[in-house]
Amino acid sequence: MTDIAARYIAVWNETDAAKRRHLVDELFTEDATYTDPLADVAGRDGIDMVIAGAQQQFAGLVFSVPAEADAHHDVARFHWHLGVPGEAEPLAIGFDVVRVDGERISSVLGFLDQIPG
Repeated sequence: MTDIAARYIAVWNETDAAKRRHLVDELFTEDATYTDPLADVAGRDGIDMVIAGAQQQFAGLVFSVPAEADAHHDVARFHWHLGVPGEAEPLAIGFDVVRVDGERISSVLGFLDQIPG
């Protein structure tokens, strides 16, 4: 699951639209869902649009995973930070819970612990 979390964060950090879409297609099942306080979408197109929107809103910031994923069966949870590269304090902190089907994510439930503003 640590690899899944790393691949997931890499998708959120990929700013080239074509490369990001390729990563989304590789990582998520065709009918994957993504739900957080700001979005509720199904399918790869919807997930890609949510990520693109977040990148536009938080241009120049990067996601990181501060600790290993905690997992059992086909479910994992991991914390993430969003911040300015090289700065110690993140601007946003949250955690996501993912369900996997084989090597792909079938659902994401996202939670926001700290948001800018």
